[in-house]
Amino acid sequence: MMTEIPAVRGFVRMCTDGWEQGWHERNGGNLTYRMKPEEVEQCRPFFTAPREWNSMGVQADNLKGEYFITTGSGKFLRNVQDDPEHNIGIVEINDAGDSWRIVWGLENGARPTSEFPSHFMNHSVRKAATNGAYRVIYHAHTPNLIAMTYIMPLTARDFTRALWQSATECPVVFPGGVGVVPWMVPGGADIAMATSELMKKYDAAVWAHHGLFVSGPDYDITFGLMHTIEKAAQIYMLAITAGGGKIRQTITDDNLRAIAKEFGVELNEEFLN
Repeated sequence: MMTEIPAVRGFVRMCTDGWEQGWHERNGGNLTYRMKPEEVEQCRPFFTAPREWNSMGVQADNLKGEYFITTGSGKFLRNVQDDPEHNIGIVEINDAGDSWRIVWGLENGARPTSEFPSHFMNHSVRKAATNGAYRVIYHAHTPNLIAMTYIMPLTARDFTRALWQSATECPVVFPGGVGVVPWMVPGGADIAMATSELMKKYDAAVWAHHGLFVSGPDYDITFGLMHTIEKAAQIYMLAITAGGGKIRQTITDDNLRAIAKEFGVELNEEFLN
């Protein structure tokens, strides 16, 4: 069965994990995975007859001929585990790098997530930036981080410092910091391009008043990044609320540098005083 193939099984599990965290109300959030050639061959016996090509409105030379597992537009991630064929699918990218077609799943007229152009452009950027190592793009509606976007300046520096100082693990997990995209209409080429510019530099981008967009080499690392950032945001919101809007003590910049030295990571110095 297709769902017994490790790449597909891991994809389904990640959808379920996100739902159980409370990050995917209704049809909120989406996930894509750029498949390895050997995974495509494992899945190929289960491919159905290819369907029509669909233009994305964006293009990437380095993703020509690639295959992606993707959640479906309007689909509820809570349903992926019980009915993967109708809620997720595999799409092939054409030789021009500007269109997709479904080769498995997304039955009964379903389509890839409406955020697929954003995912696609960010896969292109992260593939180039990591020499092909990064394969996962994940978007979720993380409530505490969304709450932070209503009370903090929408800058990479402000968000990175708040998150780094909220949990000791944060400077180790994302030493490069996080980018911030101001509120934009989701699902189109504009937010795709704005996010991809940030993802040339960061593994994670905050979407103001909307959620979080992260990338990583595999399901565990990517989910862990999302989980770590959201947990730090929760700690920050609890602290700022309990303190009446004030933080009375925190992890200092010297502390952050000491953490980086101990764990052998290089912090983004532009976010330190």
